[in-house]
Amino acid sequence: MRMFTTPKKIYPNLAEATVSEADAVRYLHLGTPWVQGAMRIRKPLGLELEYIQRMMVWMLLKPEAQWREGHAVQLGLGAAAITRFTFGAMHMRTTAIELNPSVILICRWCFKLPEDSDRLKVLEMDAEDYVCDAANANTVDALCVDLYDQDAASPMLDTQSFYSNCFALLREGGVMTVNLFGRDASFERSAKRVANAFGFTHELQNVFSMQPTKEGNTTLVAMKGTRLPERDVLMARADNIKALYKLPAPKWVKMIRPFADAPTQKVAA
Repeated sequence: MRMFTTPKKIYPNLAEATVSEADAVRYLHLGTPWVQGAMRIRKPLGLELEYIQRMMVWMLLKPEAQWREGHAVQLGLGAAAITRFTFGAMHMRTTAIELNPSVILICRWCFKLPEDSDRLKVLEMDAEDYVCDAANANTVDALCVDLYDQDAASPMLDTQSFYSNCFALLREGGVMTVNLFGRDASFERSAKRVANAFGFTHELQNVFSMQPTKEGNTTLVAMKGTRLPERDVLMARADNIKALYKLPAPKWVKMIRPFADAPTQKVAA
């Protein structure tokens, strides 16, 4: 295993980004053993981690050609896996938001993150500031939320108001996926906050989750102004995704779990 770090003195107020390598895979850490992202060195556009693959379940909701015209946003850069994929493989306009400058720097150095261009923007800023900016409302088609610190205990942003602002970011027909993982995280609490923000009802069925990974990551999915397509449509799109991108999308269809309980009251923000 090979390991190196960014210079600590440059970033005294945020966790230090570190990198390890094993079995031809490069891993991102924030100074702890917790894996914050990964990239197979010879396949940089691939999605190495299972939970990252499942966060792309939104690809099932529209034909592939429609996504190419859309705008993908990631809150939390990680090892830039989703950013590389939406920009480099799907050819979408892509924006990534990351607070820690050492993460951005090490993704440029070690994780094949391209420089900014007309189709790619990597913004060093607080994700909450981005979602609160009214100028960003109704501009996003696919929003991926994966916000954890070096301890990975619970999501850094997980309030009712945060998810309401995420809803405002999305265009009609847009979709958000959220990675829920951590020792202190409560899936039920987070799911109800998302359901409240997205106006979930039993009739609309616009919130669902994926089966947890063996590591304990659960993807929560919320749609704005649309609902899950019929199963035959999902399977046809899944087969296309598998053929185009080598992702196990047919398995995703079997993992979808409708949100069981419409919230009867607002949960604490």
